[in-house]
Amino acid sequence: MSQTSFVATPASAQALRGWFVVDATGKPLGRLASEIAKILRGKHKPTFTPHVDTGDFVVVVNADKVKLTGNKLDKKFYYRHSAIPGGFKAVPYRKLLEDKPEFPIEKAVKGMLPHNVLGRQMIKKLHVYATPDHPHAAQKPQPLTVNV
Repeated sequence: MSQTSFVATPASAQALRGWFVVDATGKPLGRLASEIAKILRGKHKPTFTPHVDTGDFVVVVNADKVKLTGNKLDKKFYYRHSAIPGGFKAVPYRKLLEDKPEFPIEKAVKGMLPHNVLGRQMIKKLHVYATPDHPHAAQKPQPLTVNV
């Protein structure tokens, strides 16, 4: 009797995709991001295959109510450089959450995905909204409870 291992193909992974909605209210940013990255990657499924995008779609609502513990709102910075001399910018997360509340979650999740073509495919399945409303009701997303 021979046994074979299941290896997902892009076509079979496409057929098994689901939609989840996560409420970010009061959840710590890093713990929320790691759970979202696990769902996007597909590690929660028995059909997980490392070289195929087997993950599901994730809709995050209330991104503006995400929690940063300790003094991170004022002491954690988002850095960028315009490649022009003197173009270094440092923005504290308090201001970043006011201006672009979706960005900290997107950045945290992107850093937890593979840094290659596969990771760029996976991040496209993440939809983040600052309000409790989202335009993905037609996909019937299942509520996902994140234990943090």
